Amino acid sequence: MKLQQLRYIWEVAHHDLNVSATAQSLYTSQPGISKQIRLLEDELGVEVFARSGKHLTHITPAGEAILRTAGEVLRKVESIKQVAQEYSNEKKGSLSIATTHTQARYALPATIKAFIERYPDVSLHMHQGTPMQISEMAADGTVDFAIATEALELFSDLIMMPCYRWNRCVLVPKNHPLTQVDKLSLADVAAHPIVTYVFGFTGRSRLDEAFTAEGLEPRVVFTAADADVIKTYVRLGLGIGIVAGMAHDDSMDADLVALDASHLFTSSVTRIGCRRGTFLRGYMYEFIEDFAPHLTREVVQEAFACHTKTELEELFSTVELPVY
Repeated sequence: MKLQQLRYIWEVAHHDLNVSATAQSLYTSQPGISKQIRLLEDELGVEVFARSGKHLTHITPAGEAILRTAGEVLRKVESIKQVAQEYSNEKKGSLSIATTHTQARYALPATIKAFIERYPDVSLHMHQGTPMQISEMAADGTVDFAIATEALELFSDLIMMPCYRWNRCVLVPKNHPLTQVDKLSLADVAAHPIVTYVFGFTGRSRLDEAFTAEGLEPRVVFTAADADVIKTYVRLGLGIGIVAGMAHDDSMDADLVALDASHLFTSSVTRIGCRRGTFLRGYMYEFIEDFAPHLTREVVQEAFACHTKTELEELFSTVELPVY
C-alpha cells in the first residue's frame, strides 16, 4: 500500500468519481490513476469503487470505510508537513479559508489585507460556498478554516469558536413608507414583500423563527445567497430587503435607507471552525486573533483541549463578543 494510492482514491472520490478530472488536477495520467487504484484494490481484496465497464459508478460500503481512514492518514501526513514547515520557515506556507459571500465581502477584507502585508510568502486561498459546503470542506481537510454563521454545529469533528455577534437591518429605497415609522415592528415588515437570504444562509433561520413566534407569515418574494444581489432587487422595487447589518455600506448604498431591526430578531454569532487535531502554524493563530481579537493563541489552544461541545460552550460562556 502506497501513500500515493490513498491520495488517488481520496481525490477521485472528491472529484465525483471523475478519473479524468482527477488526473488533470494532480497533473498525472488517467491510466496511471486507474492502474494504482486497481493495484490497491487487489492488495486489499475489496473494491473501493463499483464500476460499469470502464466507468466508476459509486463508492462501495467497504470503500466508504477505507476512504474515511485514508482521509485521516492524509490529514496526518499534511500535519507532519505543517510541523516541518513551521520549523524550517515560519513565514512561508499556505492558508485556505472557506466562507460565505457576506463574510468574504464585508467582514474579512481588513483581516486579509493585514495578513497578506505581514506574510507575503504565505499563499492565501478563499473558497466560497453554502454554510453546509463550507463546513464539509473544513471537516474533510480541504480548507484550514471555515467561517460561517450556520451549519458548523452539524459537524462534531470541528472546533467552533465564536467570533462576533451581528444582527439585521431592513433596506428600503428613500421615501419608502417604512422610513416614516418610528420603531419597526414585525407586523410592519411582514406587510411588505420581502427580499432576503436563501434558507441556510447568513442567519436566515433566526429571521424565520421571529415571524413564526409572532404568528406572522411574511411574503418572501425573492431569495439569494448574496447581499449585493438582494440590494439590486430592492432597488428594482421587488420588495424590502432584510440583510446582515454589516452588508449596508453608507457610501456605496447611499440610495438605500437601512432601518435598524436588531430589536426584531435574535442576534446571530459568526464562528470560525477548525478540524479537531489540526496543527495550527504560528501565522494561523495570528489570522484567527486578527479576525477575532479575543481568540488568542492561548484561548484557541484551550478550545482544542475541550473534549465535548459542553466544555467548549463553558469556555466561551463569559466572553463578551464584539458586535459587528
